[in-house]
Amino acid sequence: MARAYSDDLRKKFLLAHRTGKGTLRELSERFGVSLAWAWKVSSAERQTGSMARTPQRRHGPESKVDRELLRKLIDKQPDIVLRELKMELDQRGVQVSIAMIAIVLRQMGLRLKKSRSTPASEIPRPISKSAKTTSLKSAPSRRRT
Repeated sequence: MARAYSDDLRKKFLLAHRTGKGTLRELSERFGVSLAWAWKVSSAERQTGSMARTPQRRHGPESKVDRELLRKLIDKQPDIVLRELKMELDQRGVQVSIAMIAIVLRQMGLRLKKSRSTPASEIPRPISKSAKTTSLKSAPSRRRT
């Protein structure tokens, strides 16, 4: 993912534009930034009066899952399953989905463990369509020499 330009570059660019050292197009070429970025930061400065970037927004609400509590529950019972974790959190007044618990566990660096005691699936794995079958004999080649 692309990183934001530094605040230092932004301030130098906007000061150069403010002091009339060139047009946005000329300055964008001189500073090695895109013209679209130059328009964006110039417009933002005009609207807010500040050269500083606006802080990035977080997407979505903060998680209601208490990571410390989750860690304690897992330390107390290492083989606990997601459904049981959800029931424990529900008893403590935290309403959260099983999917969100899985996301938080992944963010904490914990992974789900496969149970070796469950039987293997009886549903056979699908065979790739590109796999050749050996039960059918291929027709002889009709190449003329």
